[in-house]
Amino acid sequence: MATYKEKVGTSVVNYAGNYPGAVDGELWYDSTNKDFKYQYPNVTAAGSWSTGNSMNTARGELGAAGASKDSAVAYGGENSPGVQAITELYNGTNWTEVNDLNTVRKQVGGLGTNNTAALALGGRLDPGPRIANVEQWNGTNWTEVNDLNQTKGSTAGSGTITSGICIGGDIPPSTNQTELWNGTNWTEVNNLNTAREDVGSGKTNSDNTTALAFGGDAPPQTNKTEEWNGASWAEVADLSVTRTTLTGMGDNTNGLAVGGENPSGRLGSTEEWSSTSTVTKTVSTD
Repeated sequence: MATYKEKVGTSVVNYAGNYPGAVDGELWYDSTNKDFKYQYPNVTAAGSWSTGNSMNTARGELGAAGASKDSAVAYGGENSPGVQAITELYNGTNWTEVNDLNTVRKQVGGLGTNNTAALALGGRLDPGPRIANVEQWNGTNWTEVNDLNQTKGSTAGSGTITSGICIGGDIPPSTNQTELWNGTNWTEVNNLNTAREDVGSGKTNSDNTTALAFGGDAPPQTNKTEEWNGASWAEVADLSVTRTTLTGMGDNTNGLAVGGENPSGRLGSTEEWSSTSTVTKTVSTD
């Protein structure tokens, strides 16, 4: 294995800020912040899935919100014999059934960071059309708020109940529409580059200025990933596995794409997203 001397030499670079030419493990002096810094690989420890307690009502095509496994909410969806308005809260151990949605629906989008603050976005009645209805959850009750500009189901959401984003969906056909929520109204903004429904999203961004959209059904099914910067979408690295009807977690810096399906069948595979391959760390000089 190469030594530090062989990789970077013996002298320490003096640079104003983060040194763009640094290699992994290299030390330099940041003359702006008056700190020694070094760069190391952004490696996360391998994780695993474990089984938790089941929901009270089994269902698919439901909405969900929450930034933590200890504070989540799930609502709507479909099981046999039909579409549901049921809402359940998760506290890290158990699911508890609470007050229902006002409008029964499946293919519902969701956003919000905990089980006391969430939005239910659009969806589809059964039998019946797609809807634009949006409801806000306060930990106890659902309240109808201003509708999306476009009726749609199978949409994705990210952000908070005061600064959220609604991504794509099925009108039909699949749409590339993006709508921003400011806590009161929805505003149409620049579209996705690829129209799609059943798209995954990183759900826990802190506002509507950042978001990640991945996979979905255009059709055909896609592995494309796009990142939102508050003004427009840009294509970034694709998923390894093309899939639709998947779910997402995390944000546009660190996230997960989970499950879904493609022509090979239903999937249990998980992919991890990281927007950076290296991390800069400050060395204490105290």
